[in-house]
Amino acid sequence: MAKQLGAAGDQKRTDRMGMLLLISPPGYGKTTLMEYVANRLGLVFMKINGPALGHEVVSIDPAEAPNATAAQEVEKVNLALEMGNNVMLYLDDIQHTNPEFLQKFISLCDAQRRIEGVWRGRSRTYDLRGKKFCVVMAGNPYTESGAAFKIPDMLANRADTYNLGDILGGNLEAFSLSYIENTLTSNRTLAPLATREQADVYRFIKMARGEEVATTDFSYGYAGAEVQEIVGVIKHLFRVQEVLLRVNKEYIASAAMDDKFRTEPAFKLQGSYRNMNKLAEKVAAAMTGDEVDRLVDDHYAGEAQTLTVAAEQNLLKLAEMRGRLQGERAERWALIKREFQRVRSLGGAADDPAVRVAGQLSVLAERVEQVKDSLLLAAEREAANGKELQQAQMAQQARLVELMAQAQAQAQQQKAPEPEKKLSTLPMPNLAPPTTGGLDWARPIVARIASALEGLNQATLKVDVHNEPPPGVQELLAQQVAIVERTLVPLVRAATGNLQDVRGLQDRVDQMLGMLQEIDEILKGKYLR
Repeated sequence: MAKQLGAAGDQKRTDRMGMLLLISPPGYGKTTLMEYVANRLGLVFMKINGPALGHEVVSIDPAEAPNATAAQEVEKVNLALEMGNNVMLYLDDIQHTNPEFLQKFISLCDAQRRIEGVWRGRSRTYDLRGKKFCVVMAGNPYTESGAAFKIPDMLANRADTYNLGDILGGNLEAFSLSYIENTLTSNRTLAPLATREQADVYRFIKMARGEEVATTDFSYGYAGAEVQEIVGVIKHLFRVQEVLLRVNKEYIASAAMDDKFRTEPAFKLQGSYRNMNKLAEKVAAAMTGDEVDRLVDDHYAGEAQTLTVAAEQNLLKLAEMRGRLQGERAERWALIKREFQRVRSLGGAADDPAVRVAGQLSVLAERVEQVKDSLLLAAEREAANGKELQQAQMAQQARLVELMAQAQAQAQQQKAPEPEKKLSTLPMPNLAPPTTGGLDWARPIVARIASALEGLNQATLKVDVHNEPPPGVQELLAQQVAIVERTLVPLVRAATGNLQDVRGLQDRVDQMLGMLQEIDEILKGKYLR
């Protein structure tokens, strides 16, 4: 503002120029803030309603306005220029105006400080150098149709731009607390704090965060029950504030991203002061955490209805941000993102025959990829079954070796009192357990070894490999062939008048159909014989 109006003292600038541009999501009080500033500075606040101008107004001449409402707004612009001094010209919601209309203010916002206007039917040139005249424009990132709004480059280059909803470096704490401060007049429990010392508000915030604050520090004598109720409400508001800060951050990031670089649909739910006030008026100290979460869910479910077809995707994105996306909703959100990326990769108009053919081919490729994954899964299961059989054989052999090792160890322990005899001089025991003699201790072990050897000798391992296809492979292949014959072929034939090299495309599609039929016959002959 000082760049346009000047400042008192030795720091006064002589190069008055520029414009103040406020770009932020709705509900952050841009208009209220500038109206307050104009009142404090003693300026006439001349507000121009952008939606009333519309996209059809491209001139400052009221006679060229398409309707009476637009003509009145243009006359207000010229009235502000005619007044010339001690005026704040405030253009609100410029995203609803035509960029060509905004270009008319380029010369007013540079060092020339001149602009062409029309007053009472006569064209005039207004020279505002040295006068207390400032230009302020405010808008949102999106237009009424949901498209991203762009300001003329030459005008944006001359503007000092501020985003009231963005978090500047080092100001996270102050920005977060502003959500709580703006709810004082909306909540019935917190309303008395709005008329008392502001320091009391921060003392209650400290208590809600778990810090120790003496009740004697307050400027007003609060009852114990009143203190508990206020602290309980602020704790719930912190829970709401956390969600709204994430929503606001995602909204701004989504608005700043070009559509061609998106990997998911644009996020258009808002987390502004207005949303915070709507929720704060319904918060009570007696509520539980789950009840507060449901309150937030209901609020955004209602807000999303204004997005019409984009409501589902925005609510799913919100649930993902809050860590509450599970089960079928998580699968649905993953499907929406995959389909969004597929449609974006195709490009072109939806009614273009080439785009429709490419879309059908991409769907076909996706289905063939699913068939391949199913076949690979079946092969992996077959290999796993063979590996389990091999492991069973190795386990049986290891068990036999273990039994023989136990027999040898017990034999060494039994012969330990006779050191002159070596193990190598002992006769090899028979596999059958002896019926007489002094080796009664060895009979159970030898019997187990003989039984294991006999079982291993007589065991016949019969391996049957059932290489069955996954359930539904035959039906899936048949469905793909039918889909291609039913949709892709008629589509290609209908597009013959718009596509080049039609004959080559038809031959390619016929070749693809033949390959699919061959794959179908091979799989049926392999698995159904």
